[in-house]
Amino acid sequence: MAQCVQSVQEFVQDSFVPMVAVLCSDEAERLTSKNKLNFAELLRPFCRLTSEGHLRDPNNQLLVVKNLRICVTKVVPSTAPPLSGAALSPGQRHHLDQVVLSCQPQEGAVSTAVAAGDYDLSFNDEALKCSAPWFSSWRDALTEACASKHFSASTPWFEVYRENFLQSMPASDHEFLNHYLACLLVVSSGEAVPVEQFVKLSQEQHRIQHSGDFTKPKWFIPNTLKYYVLLHDVGQGDERRAEAVYEDMKQRYGPQGCYLLKINSRTLVAEQEEQIHDLWTQYLRSQDQADDNVGPTVSSSTDKSGSTAEEPSAKTGGRLEQDSPSASRKADITTGGHGACLTLSDHDRIRQFVQEFTFRGLLPHIEKNIRQLNDQLVSRKGLSRSLFTATKKWFGGGKAPEKSVNEPKSTGGLLYPPEAPELQIRKLADLCFLVQHYELAYSCYHTAKKDFLSDQAMLYAAGALEMAAVSAFLQGGAVRPYPAHYMDTAIQTYRDVCRNMVLAERCALLSAEILKSQAKYSEAAALLIKMTSEDSDLRSALMLEQAAHCFINMRTRMLRKFAFHMILAGHRFSKAGQKRHALRCYCQAMQVYKGRSWSLAEDHINFTVGRQSFTLGRPEKAAQAFKQILTNDSRQTAAQQGAFLREYLYVYKTVISRSGVRLPQLPLPCIHGTATRVYFGHERRLAEGEKQAATHVSLDQEYDAEQAAMWCKLEEQLVAAANRGVVPANFQPSQCYLNSQTDNLRHPLAVVEEPVVVEVVFRNPLKVPLALSRLSLVWKFTRDTHAAAATEDAGEELVSNQDALEQESRQTDDVVTTETILDFHLAPEETKMARLRLLPHRTGCLSITGVVYDLAAASSVETPDDYDGLQKAETIISGKQDLKIRGPRLNHTKEDKMFVRYGPDRRLEPIVTLPMPLMEVFFLQFPTALLCGEIRKAYVEFCNVSDVSLCGLRVASTHPEFFTFGNPSAGTPLTPLSPASAENCSAYKTLAAAPGSGAACETLVSADDFGPTSDVVDVPVGGTLEPGHSVQLPLWLRGPDQEGVHEINFLFYYESPDKGSKISHRVVRHSVFICASRSLSVQVSAHPSAIPPQQGQDQDGGSTLVFIDVENINTSDAGVREFHIVQVSSGSQHWSLSKCINPAKDKDCIVSSKERAKLCFRAAPCKAHRASLDCAEMFTFADVNLGDERIVSSATPCGDFFFRCRRTTESRRADACSSGSRTPSGGRSLGEDLVRVVDECDRLDLNIIVIWKAYVVEDSKQLILEGQLHVALQAVGEEATSLAPKQDTQEMVLLKFKSDPPPPAVLPSTQLSRLVKSNLRYSETYAHDFAHDSVCVVPVCLVLSNCCRTDVDITVDLRHKTTSSEWSECACSFTWVGQTRYRLALCPRQTRHLELKACFLMPGVYNINTHAVSAAPCLDGHHRDAAQPAVAQHGAGPALIVITDSSQ
Repeated sequence: MAQCVQSVQEFVQDSFVPMVAVLCSDEAERLTSKNKLNFAELLRPFCRLTSEGHLRDPNNQLLVVKNLRICVTKVVPSTAPPLSGAALSPGQRHHLDQVVLSCQPQEGAVSTAVAAGDYDLSFNDEALKCSAPWFSSWRDALTEACASKHFSASTPWFEVYRENFLQSMPASDHEFLNHYLACLLVVSSGEAVPVEQFVKLSQEQHRIQHSGDFTKPKWFIPNTLKYYVLLHDVGQGDERRAEAVYEDMKQRYGPQGCYLLKINSRTLVAEQEEQIHDLWTQYLRSQDQADDNVGPTVSSSTDKSGSTAEEPSAKTGGRLEQDSPSASRKADITTGGHGACLTLSDHDRIRQFVQEFTFRGLLPHIEKNIRQLNDQLVSRKGLSRSLFTATKKWFGGGKAPEKSVNEPKSTGGLLYPPEAPELQIRKLADLCFLVQHYELAYSCYHTAKKDFLSDQAMLYAAGALEMAAVSAFLQGGAVRPYPAHYMDTAIQTYRDVCRNMVLAERCALLSAEILKSQAKYSEAAALLIKMTSEDSDLRSALMLEQAAHCFINMRTRMLRKFAFHMILAGHRFSKAGQKRHALRCYCQAMQVYKGRSWSLAEDHINFTVGRQSFTLGRPEKAAQAFKQILTNDSRQTAAQQGAFLREYLYVYKTVISRSGVRLPQLPLPCIHGTATRVYFGHERRLAEGEKQAATHVSLDQEYDAEQAAMWCKLEEQLVAAANRGVVPANFQPSQCYLNSQTDNLRHPLAVVEEPVVVEVVFRNPLKVPLALSRLSLVWKFTRDTHAAAATEDAGEELVSNQDALEQESRQTDDVVTTETILDFHLAPEETKMARLRLLPHRTGCLSITGVVYDLAAASSVETPDDYDGLQKAETIISGKQDLKIRGPRLNHTKEDKMFVRYGPDRRLEPIVTLPMPLMEVFFLQFPTALLCGEIRKAYVEFCNVSDVSLCGLRVASTHPEFFTFGNPSAGTPLTPLSPASAENCSAYKTLAAAPGSGAACETLVSADDFGPTSDVVDVPVGGTLEPGHSVQLPLWLRGPDQEGVHEINFLFYYESPDKGSKISHRVVRHSVFICASRSLSVQVSAHPSAIPPQQGQDQDGGSTLVFIDVENINTSDAGVREFHIVQVSSGSQHWSLSKCINPAKDKDCIVSSKERAKLCFRAAPCKAHRASLDCAEMFTFADVNLGDERIVSSATPCGDFFFRCRRTTESRRADACSSGSRTPSGGRSLGEDLVRVVDECDRLDLNIIVIWKAYVVEDSKQLILEGQLHVALQAVGEEATSLAPKQDTQEMVLLKFKSDPPPPAVLPSTQLSRLVKSNLRYSETYAHDFAHDSVCVVPVCLVLSNCCRTDVDITVDLRHKTTSSEWSECACSFTWVGQTRYRLALCPRQTRHLELKACFLMPGVYNINTHAVSAAPCLDGHHRDAAQPAVAQHGAGPALIVITDSSQ
């Protein structure tokens, strides 16, 4: 907004100052020209009085005149007819254009608050400085600016325009403020007769004023003050003669009407020695003529956009000269050096002369005229106003009735004669106003206003209203408020009635400053906006800009109105040819619209800024503006965006040609840097024939964090297995695929002669297609120090392909080979990925910095017919874009949490290492669907496709029980037959067997023969796989036990024999989905046998009956109708199956759909286990075949899957135990010992293997499906199933904050009732002669066997009565005789016989199993604790004895 060094009152006062004319003789002009000045210019720096002046008003009141300034100009008479004052002349308009054009904002000024590129919006508050980037949101800057009490942006171009406009105001007949009040007659003392020259000058002034031949200048009153000045040259003139002439002048004109002015006291020698400041440069203009005389000579086609003139400061001390300086004088003004012959004493004399003239000549003259005019008006007050008005209407009142020729009839402007009383009142008001008597001036203006309105003289009335409002404002104090409505009426009258925009503009400028000083910014903005019209683009632009600044200075700042009116101002500036000001306005407005979803407004502003910048010769700024249009989400039509794109390409090509940069940064298309993905290595080969390649890793796969964690866990297992069970401290998982979710804090590792694939995501934000060509990567490569030393290169060598790309020369591929995509098209608003490849040939550090390409607009976009673009032809530019990827947010330290910090992202900075082996894995006959437990034989092929040998091949899987490579120690061939030759062969090792034997064949094997207990499997490739070689191995697969789709992952691990590489190992991933269908459901339970151990046989506890229920649950596969149970095997360290006790032993067990079969087997403790108790890992495999062939369960693959499934079951059981409750440390309790005793008593640990076959017909071809199901039976009395248990949802557990002591272990009686096995041995039929002896005594032997591995206290009570109602009748008339209660102790596995006697009184059938056996364990070899009660033991079934009478 416009700023004044003075106050608003001083600004208004300086806008209306007394005018003084100058007439000089030729000799006087010669004296002043020594200083490169005329006499009027000589006085200008001293025209403001530093002391107060005094005069008396008509009421004889003393009036003090402060800070008075006068305007002294040279008289240039003109006889040309006066032009209408409704508009400025072409010369004046051109002058104002040049003034505004030459005053531009200083770039990089100290007071910059918000910067938009090179275009600054300045705030003039002290200590208010900040800077924002190009088109950045100015909210922060505005918040800081608003913290000050008052701020405004400085617009010096408007201040200069306003000052020059007020100075160029033409003299008008309806007011006298710019009419001459006095005339200075200047004669040199060197004249021959100076008095005669004064007479000539006086006559000349009189002729100019009163002859009527001259239309200009205009004089205030007929009796103009003439002041005689004798100019004396001190350096050359005769001072005595000058004094004598001056004395004569005082006698002739009086001492108050003349003055002797001495100048040019400085010699040339003093000029060279002493330098005095030039006071005149700032008051002179390069073009100080703007009247009608020079107007027609100015061409209307003057260039307004290119040239700028050297401008003085905003403030000047006088009006514009009305004479036309010569070209030489213009050069003098431009070069400076004014007042070279004047000393400081001369300056004081000139200042004293101006003061003497004003105080002794001008002010007394004004005072006298005020008194005279006042007396004339007072003398007329006696007449009736109504009569006076009526007389004027009847007789004309001395007023010309005709309308002005130069004024349109619609203005109603009448011309008063000079002696009209209304004009006399106006003259009195103007005189009072010029000498700061604002109260009397307001009264006179108010009186004249009424008279003018009554006469319908609207031009005169508007002038009176304008000056009345100004006088009211300048009175100050609380006398009367500022009548803003006077100004509004005056402006409306000037504009609408009189059609005089010049006076309306002056009135608006004054009123706006007054309103702003009163903080009435809204009223000031509305006033300025009203002044916009089509007749002057420059005026409209300046007014709109000032209105915009008013909106931002309001108490509630209206930012959007500010921006909107700045846009309007920029448009009018552009129409006026003020391109730089238009550019500045648009840039300031953009700061408000940016980032507020005003996309169309942003596009318009950016497009205009681009056009203006390019016109001004700033293609760089134009390119930046067009870049904003193209990169932001625009709502423009496709045709308009295509036009924008072609214009941008043309502008950018101009920028490139000027700057000389071969590869500049391009804004299109947009690159999503975070989405950049990098892949290291060759892309996997697809399937070849029947071969199925390992899936591994590719850019086509989506990243899954859970999958990545799973692969990392598998890799840790493999690395630990390769390093003796320990994971190295510097272990880092292999990363051949990097994206935004991977760990990119460290440099990735690449391998020589293996490609680096970078996937860059391009997005076309436009609705038009883009055509990219010659797309490639930009990289830098730093050779490894060791490699450089090996090639006799000193130090590190930095190589880049950017120089070759900039020079468009052929790239050398000896370091890195760069792949180029010739054509890459992006459809409208398409997001597309480009995969660019690099092939490094040396070791070192590779840094991928960006992409380079050629950009062009696709030819399919149609150009609108009305488009006036800079270039319509297809333009292709070459450029690049940097790949900048910001790392993750740091949140480790306190500083990271307090500040926003980001870590590095080094996915594009790989380290190229020495060659490494590269392996490819292929699968043959790998199924996709299996039955649960089905065994299928597939083949896997390992190929070394590198030039380096590989070794240490291992594999880990998420389902280790799913596959096996066989048992190398068992003689599995490393090079099997081809898959075609083994198509119908069984996967098992089979032997011929006698059918129906039912006996088990046992085999003792070691668990170590089937590999280590870990989930990592060594692949038997025979050590090292040489380059170019391949090996094919059999791979047995077993269907999962649970139906459904299972994802099974394999991770193959291999190493290089050379351990010096930075890459310790490499891995290959493979994922496969297996659909498992139902087959059989096997349920197994074990019960103790009631038969006591025979002598010499099973002395360790007898046998156990194993019941196996087999059910066909297959429903999904229609081809499988029945299953054949061909063999049941067992594997355990303690028990084994001994024989099958089914009734039908010579038939296969066939189970059809939805059928169930039950098998019964006898199990006995392992003899091999007893023979080798020191071998804890020896397992006994017992095979009970149900057909005519025996499958060796201890061989591959049956034994392998047995051990793998057993490890999985044990790990699950261990996890369940670890998650359960645990007894606190501090010693085992009694409950734990009891649990241990019971577990050992019931422990079976028998693993059942059910082997089945199924016959399927597919495509008229019979297939044999084989499989095996595993059931782990842990204890007697329990049931186990082959189906995988379903995972139940975890129940909600109440939280406890204080741990309660564990409850005592209370075992159910059913678990303690199997400690001792009892059996009665007796003769089932006994004959006795009751006639001879009425009492029959039968001997009975009670056999007691300790079934557990601890001592047991046993109590036998023969007096116990059975509670079974079924045998109560059989137990009558029967009693035990002799000792009826026994108490004894049995050692582990000990058997004891008790001889009992039963007494019968009559023949019959009796149940003698009436005894009760109770037992309690003895812990640690001591007697049982009294607190542990004895538990009744389960007895055998009823023991019946038949007593017959032999006497009958």
